[in-house]
Amino acid sequence: MEIAKNILIVLYFIVCVALIITTVLQNKEDRNSMEDVAENPRANKYFEKNKSRTKTGRIQKNTIILGVLFIILTIILGIMFVL
Repeated sequence: MEIAKNILIVLYFIVCVALIITTVLQNKEDRNSMEDVAENPRANKYFEKNKSRTKTGRIQKNTIILGVLFIILTIILGIMFVL
């Protein structure tokens, strides 16, 4: 049981560092791009359809995955330390 706890703690640490890095790498939404969409909503249809294939889309998807892993590991480690 102690070995599993140590492995989960190391995995938790790795997920925490990766989550911090992916969060820092995310771009802020550009105000000008939002104004362009408001002025001409049809202009960015191609970009909106393929947004998940861009670098920004991949980073956002990875951030969500790491966030879910962080929550799951937090719950598991919380239960393990109580027992």
